[in-house]
Amino acid sequence: MFPVIYSDEFLNHDNGGFHPERPERLTAIVNALNAAPWADQVDWQLPTPVESRPVMPLLQKVHDQDYINLVKQLAHEGGGMIDGDTRVSPRSYDIALLAISAWLDGVDRVLTSNNPAFVLARPPGHHAEGPRGMGFCLFSNAAIAAYYALEQAGIQKVAILDWDVHHGNGTQSLVENDARIVYCSLHQYPFYPGTGHPRERGAYNNVLNIPIPSGSTFTQYQPMFEQGVIPFLNEFQPDLLIVSAGYDANADDPLASVALKPKDFGVFTDYCLQVTHRILFGLEGGYDLTALAKSVIATIEPCLNLGE
Repeated sequence: MFPVIYSDEFLNHDNGGFHPERPERLTAIVNALNAAPWADQVDWQLPTPVESRPVMPLLQKVHDQDYINLVKQLAHEGGGMIDGDTRVSPRSYDIALLAISAWLDGVDRVLTSNNPAFVLARPPGHHAEGPRGMGFCLFSNAAIAAYYALEQAGIQKVAILDWDVHHGNGTQSLVENDARIVYCSLHQYPFYPGTGHPRERGAYNNVLNIPIPSGSTFTQYQPMFEQGVIPFLNEFQPDLLIVSAGYDANADDPLASVALKPKDFGVFTDYCLQVTHRILFGLEGGYDLTALAKSVIATIEPCLNLGE
């Protein structure tokens, strides 16, 4: 069985009409998983209620209290904007906390089973920095999950691989000064948010940024995985690999100019499985609904039956 951690509550984070980061993203993925020929192998799991899990200390570890208070206040007041494209709706604060809990559940499940899991949650997180959210992101799910694994789940080293088409500036800023974590990102460059130059290497040479030119296909990605990503991760020998699984590098995605196909993400998963089976995939971007759903299917398929 392959665990997918999901709740319909995640549909209630409302960015308003015509916003690309919309609830239908999750609905499309859920429908695709239920229609897959291996649908009976999906183990749907609800996230642990926030009341039952001490999420706040972890949130406060990576985000400034003033910023946390701002998100909570905006939600309480009926919603408002963090920046021009990052919105807080009345339910957003509570749902963002539940998303964190889902990522932590994912860590627990992976470390217990020694096999992958997928967190199907929103809002996404990899652009959220300590003092601010941006780029559709409120709280840094991947960074919080990494610190939870290190400080509460008893492991020593965490790797984060970010294959979203946008550089995860927030994740990098929150982990680059911790020698227990490595961060690797492949992203269109130059592009939003403007960070992710190869010279950004982290305090312990623990950051690897791989710029991807506009129009790139799997032909360009393959050597970057084989000669860059995988050696970097293997040298570190992580106890857990967290994948910021964004799918906006698809050719059909409206927000970027990279030309991957959904099936390519299955190959990316195969590469990751060469490093470890302890992989937590967590949804980030991806805004063409069909390409997004197909890409998640392709990501999960290589993970089926690993435990048998």
